[in-house]
Amino acid sequence: MARKEFVFHGKVMDELKNMSLKEFAQLLPARQRRTLLKGLSDLNKKLLEDIKTSNNVRTHCRDVIILPEMVGKTVKVYSGKEFVPVLIMAEMLGHYLGEFVLSRRKVVHHAPGIGATKSSAALSVR
Repeated sequence: MARKEFVFHGKVMDELKNMSLKEFAQLLPARQRRTLLKGLSDLNKKLLEDIKTSNNVRTHCRDVIILPEMVGKTVKVYSGKEFVPVLIMAEMLGHYLGEFVLSRRKVVHHAPGIGATKSSAALSVR
């Protein structure tokens, strides 16, 4: 069975990698398009250079838009507590790095403690 090739807005991966930043921006939704057309910040430019040259990249930049040249690389993104490795796949194009690393924990509620209700105040604490 043949594997289906990834297509992003009618373009295959080879075409996407050969596009300029402005051409790629035209394929994205409005928010990402405006961000790319405004120009990359110095931190974003440095991160892109680091990703191209090395494999072990750690970053605090969660607002970086995933571009075609980043596909296939692993980036460790800071979650507020630790660096979480993210393998960048073709389906992630146009999304932000921070979307794939949660910065908040899921809320888990347990049973109420002693003193939480009037009836539990009468229990002995051992």
